[in-house]
Amino acid sequence: MYGDYGDPATIRKILTELGDTWAVVGLSTNEDRAAYGVARVLQRFGKRVIPVHPKAETVHGEPGYPSLAAIPFKVDVVDVFVNSALAGAVAYEAVAAGADAVWFQLNVVDEEAFARTRGAGLEMVMDRCPAIEIPALQ
Repeated sequence: MYGDYGDPATIRKILTELGDTWAVVGLSTNEDRAAYGVARVLQRFGKRVIPVHPKAETVHGEPGYPSLAAIPFKVDVVDVFVNSALAGAVAYEAVAAGADAVWFQLNVVDEEAFARTRGAGLEMVMDRCPAIEIPALQ
């Protein structure tokens, strides 16, 4: 077991050191979804937000992609806004895509995926929200 899934040092490292290109899985043009608002906050703090959604919609000025594998450039962090039952598969896709970190949003928990992702050498935070954490680092 890795202990706290929201280790403050790991949160800081992901938000300030690992790069500014974030793929947000589950981000669409639906303004009522949490991903929409969180992506906007990430942009305000200088992150490039890449929408990943089956509809591949342009959101906040960035063209979307239907999957992580379809993104033709490196993403640093994969922010996961899908339910826990689907999140593990996204974490493994992030490993395959060469991301440096995976971030599972509030209430998204998959302990096996956490262990496997960390075991693959990626940083990971689970059951936390970057839109809550990033302002606290400023």
